[in-house]
Amino acid sequence: MTADREPLVTLHVWRVPRRAAGSAMLRMAFARRHLAGLRFGKFLGTGTGDTFGPGDADPTRWAAITVSDAPVRFPAWDRIATGQARLELEPLISRGTWAGRAPFRPTGRRHDGMVLALTRARLRPTRALRFWRAVPAVAREVAAAPGLLARFGVGEAPIGWQGTVSVWRGAADLTAFAYRQPGHRAAIARTPADRWYAEELFARFAVHDISGDRSVLGWAADGGERT
Repeated sequence: MTADREPLVTLHVWRVPRRAAGSAMLRMAFARRHLAGLRFGKFLGTGTGDTFGPGDADPTRWAAITVSDAPVRFPAWDRIATGQARLELEPLISRGTWAGRAPFRPTGRRHDGMVLALTRARLRPTRALRFWRAVPAVAREVAAAPGLLARFGVGEAPIGWQGTVSVWRGAADLTAFAYRQPGHRAAIARTPADRWYAEELFARFAVHDISGDRSVLGWAADGGERT
């Protein structure tokens, strides 16, 4: 690989049987050793993204986000998975930090095709209750948003370290949701004053390829929008 080539950004998602949830948690416990040699990597639990509380967690779906110089595989996860999907991504916009780092190098390129939005935040414990109260209204709006193809919550811990992944038909659909839905606009406006986050990151990616089983991502059964 040439020195000036952009790093590879990949979202890996696995569906595991409920009986393998313990094995998945064990793999999470030793996640760091599987990320050695990457520019950046995080293993993530998932949930519906409707409340971000412990009851929102889905022990049958797990994910990883990686930034690397070569394609990455996780055979230990593949062995216990009943379904998996990989999304090859190009960071278009990235603001904020994750664990003190800016992991994605945005190209700033205009892209009219499918996009993925990733949000990630570490909540201030004293502000968490206010944040959780604001979540349901926004979750209802995004679930009904035109152009939404798939979405789920992600987190590094059951409480306080959380985010969302959403896939959209195009950038215009994502922008329309972000700035025209009243609940989401109100949450954006409240963020500076309420100081919910100790750290936050927002990134938008072009989706260049999706391989595997899209239903693992929560894709509509007919391949269309989640309306």
